[in-house]
Amino acid sequence: MRKGQVNVFILLLFFTLSSASDQRWRKAMMSAYNGSSSSSSMMMNRVGSSILFPIHGNVYPTGYYNVTINIGHPPKPYFLDLDTGSDLTWLQCNAPCVHCIEAPHPLYQPTNDLVACKDPLCAALHPPGDYKCESPDQCDYEVEYADGGSSLGVLVRDVFSLNYTNGIRLSPRLALGCGYDQIPGTSNHPLDGILGLGRGKSSIVADFFSSGDGVYDSSHVTWTPMSQEFTRYYSPGSAEFHFGGKATGIKNLIVIFDSGSSYTYLNSQAYQAVTVLLKKELSGRSLKEAPEDQTLPLCWKGRKPFRSVRDAKKYFKTVLSLAFTNSGRRKTQFELHPEAYLIISNKGNVCLGILNGTQVGLQNLNVIGDISMQDRMVIYDNEKQVIGWSPANCDNLPRFRSYM
Repeated sequence: MRKGQVNVFILLLFFTLSSASDQRWRKAMMSAYNGSSSSSSMMMNRVGSSILFPIHGNVYPTGYYNVTINIGHPPKPYFLDLDTGSDLTWLQCNAPCVHCIEAPHPLYQPTNDLVACKDPLCAALHPPGDYKCESPDQCDYEVEYADGGSSLGVLVRDVFSLNYTNGIRLSPRLALGCGYDQIPGTSNHPLDGILGLGRGKSSIVADFFSSGDGVYDSSHVTWTPMSQEFTRYYSPGSAEFHFGGKATGIKNLIVIFDSGSSYTYLNSQAYQAVTVLLKKELSGRSLKEAPEDQTLPLCWKGRKPFRSVRDAKKYFKTVLSLAFTNSGRRKTQFELHPEAYLIISNKGNVCLGILNGTQVGLQNLNVIGDISMQDRMVIYDNEKQVIGWSPANCDNLPRFRSYM
C-alpha cells in the first residue's frame, strides 16, 4: 500500500462498469473487439455478480491511483494504473525487455499463448487500412498517450484471478499486452502497467458479461445518457458551465470522464472564466496569490498554512457545475464542491486543481479527472448507455462477502 489516502473512490467492474479515478488517454482510441474465448464469457454470464477492486493512491502528492491485479499461473500481483480513457491493458514484460521503466514488481513473464495477427482483437488495435500481418503467429501493438508516453509489445492471453462479490472465484484467460519497449511520458508513474477500462471493444471490460448484484441504489443516482456522437470516450456529451448556480454563458463543452487524469481540465475559455470568477470571489479576503508555489499554476496562501481543504472552505464557498441536457428536456448537474477542485500543497497553500486543457493539447475536450470524482460513485452503464454518479463514503468499502 502506498502512502497517502486510500479508497478515495471505488472501482466496480461488471457489465455496467462502475469507476471513478494524468493524461493517459490515447491519441487514437482503439475499437471493435468481440471479447475473449466463449467459455470465459459463458462463465461470466452464469456468475451474475460484480468484481470489486480497492484503489490506492491520491490526487496529490502521489498523483495517480492504482489497483492490484493478480495475473499468471501461479498468480502474481501487479500494480496497474487504472484508465477509463484508454482501452488496452498491458504489463511491462520480460520478452526480453528492450526498455522498461521503474516498476514495483519483477517484470511479467509472458506465456506462449500468443494472440494471432488475424484475431479480431489485433485488428482493433490498428488503424483501418494500416493492418498488415508481417508475423502471422503474433499480434504486435504500439499505443501512444497524450503525455508523450508509449508502449510497444505483443498481445498474449493469460489467467486473471478474480474474486467476485458473491464469493465465487474465477480465472478466465484474458488478453493483455506484453510491453517490452516503453517510453515514459511527462506523467510517468512507477507502476507495472495500465488497466485499460475504456469504451472500446478492445478494453478488458468487453470480456465481462454480468449484470451486477445491487452494488448501488439506483434511486440515489443522477443519470445522464452517454453521448452517441463522442463514442470513443465515456462522455455525457456537451455541457454548460455554471458558477455558483448561475449560467456563465459558456456552452457546448465536450466533456469526458477519465480516471487516467489526476486533475480536471477545461478548455481555455472555461478555464479563464473559472480563474477570473474565483479571483473576483476572493477579492478582499485574507488570501494572496502564491506564484512562488509551483505545485499547480494557481495557488493562494493564507495567514498560516492550510492543513486540509476543509480549512480553506471558508474562503471557497462556491459550487461549480457542468450542466448536461438530457434529450433537450432537463439539465443534469455534475457539481464540483471545493473538495472537488482544490488541493493543499506541501507548502500549505491552497491550489486550483482545474487546469487549462487547451495548453496541454486537449483541444476541445474537457476532462473530469480524479480530483472531481473523489467521494463519489461513478457508474458507466454500457448496457443502458448511461453514466451516473452519487455521493459515497469511499473510506469504507461496501460490505461484500469477498473482494480483492
